[in-house]
Amino acid sequence: MTQGIRDFKPARRDWREQLETLRTADGRNLPPCLKNEIKRECRRLWQVIEMIMEVEAEQRQAAETTAPGIVQLSHLRGIGLTIASVMTNEVFFRDFQNRREVAGYLGLASSPWSSGAVSRDQGIQRSGNPRARRTAIELAWMWLRHQPDSSLARWFHERVGAAKDASAAP
Repeated sequence: MTQGIRDFKPARRDWREQLETLRTADGRNLPPCLKNEIKRECRRLWQVIEMIMEVEAEQRQAAETTAPGIVQLSHLRGIGLTIASVMTNEVFFRDFQNRREVAGYLGLASSPWSSGAVSRDQGIQRSGNPRARRTAIELAWMWLRHQPDSSLARWFHERVGAAKDASAAP
């Protein structure tokens, strides 16, 4: 960045080729010491990336042998092994009769309040399983990101899209 280079992506597999073609903002080649420092940092980054891939492979192998439901859930687009394991271990081991029970367990059910003639909805309770609730909320946002053409995502955008835009207005 200090040399005016903004488009170098060290996490790409072709980072070495990219590094050889880099020029400073005024068109000069990178100084040799700086190029060597960048090479060392990129090698460190790729060592960490490879270690993360090893850990993920070990987790997947362990999940395949102990909990096939986790692997099956993680095959859905937008659901990783971590979210699948949290949802399987925290939520899907229970039997629920309907959506209301699921929402109550997660702490996402509405909390009505009434006093005399006044009746209001106070929003969600937040009294259920906090880990499962956080994961379910993250999963909902990931669903919108990775499944934008699904009927559920279209329903959400039709129902909330205008309200979201109206709240963003100054």
